[in-house]
Amino acid sequence: MAEKVTIGNCELWHGDCREILPLLPPVDLVLTDPPYGIKRFEKGFGTTRFKGHGAEKTGIEWDKRPEKELFDQILAFGAVSIIWGGNNFPLPTSEYFLVWDKCQTVDNFASAELAFTNAKRPAKVFKYSIHQHNCDERDKAHPTQKPVPLMEWCLSLVSEAKTVCDPFMGSGTTGVACARMGLQFVGIERERKYFDIACRRIEQAYAQPRLFEDAKVGAGDTAVQGDMLLPANPTAKRAPKASA
Repeated sequence: MAEKVTIGNCELWHGDCREILPLLPPVDLVLTDPPYGIKRFEKGFGTTRFKGHGAEKTGIEWDKRPEKELFDQILAFGAVSIIWGGNNFPLPTSEYFLVWDKCQTVDNFASAELAFTNAKRPAKVFKYSIHQHNCDERDKAHPTQKPVPLMEWCLSLVSEAKTVCDPFMGSGTTGVACARMGLQFVGIERERKYFDIACRRIEQAYAQPRLFEDAKVGAGDTAVQGDMLLPANPTAKRAPKASA
């Protein structure tokens, strides 16, 4: 059973994307950050980073890498796809990649992350440090949560896209970026905890005006807007649970 919540131009689904995607019309852009088994890289600091997110359990459910068949389904669903962590997945060969340079000052975290894309665009690099922009790792609603400015930058690279889908919505960062940029968004998340957080964050994105209009990110810009938003009480429209 899948549950749908509508907030502004965002349609949010609680359920499994393998079951929900066939029910939906295709979109212009799939922008997502799937789980890729990051727990296997954790050494020493793993239990701290994953505390409260299932680290105490054997095998974190949300951290399981999707199978190739699901990626085939996702690539067919969007006219263009941007998939963060794409180097970890069985994706087609592509000449085009995006890079997030994290401007790290310490060596115990990755200095950069890669995104697969089938958009025929020159390779691009986005420089953004969450530490320099006062975004505390401990404030993350999800341990692999991406910064909102990063997702806004991705959206700016595919400016023709009007409808966007994130089938691994997590805590809703892609939806927040779409809400702030006036785009239609479809998000899918199977973990109830993160689905509820995504609903709250997206609702707050609609409720709060843009404090810095110059925070709109273009292809060569570095954004300055904070993004660790956790509002209190959602007033979203929740549709009855539907079969998926």
